[in-house]
Amino acid sequence: MVVETDLTDDEVDRIFRALADSTRRDIVRRSLAAEASVSELARAYDMSFAAVQKHVAILEGAGLVTKHPHGRERKVRGNPDAVRRAQALLDRYEQIWRARIDRLDALLAEDPE
Repeated sequence: MVVETDLTDDEVDRIFRALADSTRRDIVRRSLAAEASVSELARAYDMSFAAVQKHVAILEGAGLVTKHPHGRERKVRGNPDAVRRAQALLDRYEQIWRARIDRLDALLAEDPE
């Protein structure tokens, strides 16, 4: 599977700012497992409905979740493509880091003579 990793700086900033909060990470996890209404999500947290709604709005702005009407409710669904794009970006950074470590290991392993 090829994952598009070309994210703008603004997209990267929005994604990682959104994921910097533990409640938002948990909402993403829950909404990837099964879609839920904001009311259903709010019951899982010790905070107001409005606070959860704000968290969902931040996640939606980052593209990590989507909301769609379902009867009188708005269901929240995780966006696995956005999560894959963020993971691909982190994988690229890991490759850079591992390549540097490999070069350092090679330098240290060289015969001093």
